[in-house]
Amino acid sequence: MKKLKNLLKRLSRWEYSWLCLLVVIVTAMHFSIIMLPDKPVFDEAHYINDARAILEGKEDIRPEHPTLSKDFIVAGMRLFGDNPLGWRFFPVILGIISIILMYLICRQLSMSRRTSFLATFLLAFENLTFTFSGMAMLDVPCMTFTLLAFWLYLRGNYPLSGVAVGLSALAKLNGALAIVAILLHWLIVRRDRVWEFVGLVIFAPISFVFLMPLSDFFTFGRFTNPLERIFYMLKQSSILTFTSITNAPYAQKPIEWIFRFDATPYTFNPNYLGVISYSVLVLIVPSVVYMLIRAIKHSDAGLFGILWFTATYLTWIPGVLITDRITYPYYIYPTIGSICIGLAMGLSQLWRIWETRRSGKRRWVAISGIGIFLLLHIAAFVILSPLSYWFRTSVF
Repeated sequence: MKKLKNLLKRLSRWEYSWLCLLVVIVTAMHFSIIMLPDKPVFDEAHYINDARAILEGKEDIRPEHPTLSKDFIVAGMRLFGDNPLGWRFFPVILGIISIILMYLICRQLSMSRRTSFLATFLLAFENLTFTFSGMAMLDVPCMTFTLLAFWLYLRGNYPLSGVAVGLSALAKLNGALAIVAILLHWLIVRRDRVWEFVGLVIFAPISFVFLMPLSDFFTFGRFTNPLERIFYMLKQSSILTFTSITNAPYAQKPIEWIFRFDATPYTFNPNYLGVISYSVLVLIVPSVVYMLIRAIKHSDAGLFGILWFTATYLTWIPGVLITDRITYPYYIYPTIGSICIGLAMGLSQLWRIWETRRSGKRRWVAISGIGIFLLLHIAAFVILSPLSYWFRTSVF
C-alpha cells in the first residue's frame, strides 16, 4: 500500500500525468466510434476509393493531391482490411499525436503547465478537431506534420523542422503554409543561427521534392518525376475556382469561415458536423485580439499564436482574392490550435485574478467565468460531436 501511495504521489508530480490521462480518454473516445458509420463520410469517399485503386495496383484516381496522406490510409487498409478500422486507424493515431504536440508546443512557448494543458484540453474537446481526427482525409496528417514543424522549430531543431514542413506539404499542399509562421517568428523574435535557419528554409522545399518520389512509389509502385507532379498539381488546383465550380453548396470564402454558425452535415447517425465548437467559434475574434495585445507586451505565446493564425487563416483571404481558388469552411481546421492558445491564455488570466485576490466580486466573477466556459465547451462537444450518437445508443 505504501509503495502504491508513493507511486501515485510521484505520478501526481510528473508533468505529463494529466496529458497522459487526456490522451487515454481521447483515444478511447475515438476507438469507441471508429466503426461508425460503416461507410465513407463526406470526402472520405474520394480518398478511400483512391486507396482501393492503389491496393488493386491501379493508378491514383485523384493525382491532383500529394500521396502521403493516402499512404496512411493505404497502410491502415493493408493492416486491418477494407473496413472503417482500416480507413481511419492512422488518422486517429495522428490526431492523438497532434494533441501531444500541442502541449509540447505550448511548453516551448514558455506557457505554464496549467495554461498549456488548458490549450490542449480545449483543442482535444473541440468538435471539428475531434471529427476530422477520426476521418480518412488528407487534413489530419497535414496538421500533425505542421505541429511537428512548429515544435521542432521552437526547440531549435531548424533543419528537421524544414523536413517536417516538407512532409506537411506532402500530406496536403496547404501544409506549406507552416513555413510562413516559422519565418515570421524567426524574423521578429529570434534572428539566431542564421545558417541553420537557412537550412530550414532550404530543407522544406528540398524534402518536399525529393521525398515525393518515395511517397509516390508506395502509391504507384514506381518512381515519378516530382517536377512534373508539382506542375500538374498546381495546374489542377488553379482551375478549381469559384467561377468555374458553381455547384459546390458548402463552398465559402475565407472571410466567412470565422462567422459561420451553420453546421455542414457530413453524415447523420452518428452526427459528423463540419463546424467549430460554438464555445470556440464565438470567441475567435476576442481571442485573436487578446493574443495581439499579449504579443505587443512581449508574450512569445501571444506572438506565435497570432503568426500561426496569420499563416493558416489570414493568408487565405488575399490568396483567394487573387486566384479565386474555391475554398471550404473546414480549411480552418489547422488554425484552431492557435485560437485555443489565445483562449487558454485568457482563462489563465482569470485564474490569476482568482488566486491573487483575497475577496471581492472580481474574484468570484473570474472563477465563475472559467467554470461556465469549460462547461459550455464540454456541452458543445457532447452535442456536436459524433460521440453523442454512441453515447445515446450504448447507454440508453
